[in-house]
Amino acid sequence: MIEITCNDRLGKKVRVKCNPEDTVGDLKKLIAAQTGTKWEKIVLKKWYTTFKDHIQLQDYEIHDGMNIELYYQ
Repeated sequence: MIEITCNDRLGKKVRVKCNPEDTVGDLKKLIAAQTGTKWEKIVLKKWYTTFKDHIQLQDYEIHDGMNIELYYQ
């Protein structure tokens, strides 16, 4: 299990526990459950890289304790 922190820079910070084998879409669903927004509206980025839903977290080298930027579309 890894813990990822997502920050939307508007004061909302979400910590989510998931597996490295989970996809980005699975991570979005976990974030949506905590924030109350629809998972389709969530965009996850790190610097200028936008994460695609079907790719696993370990493929993006997302590891324990990492911070990810959370945007809404």
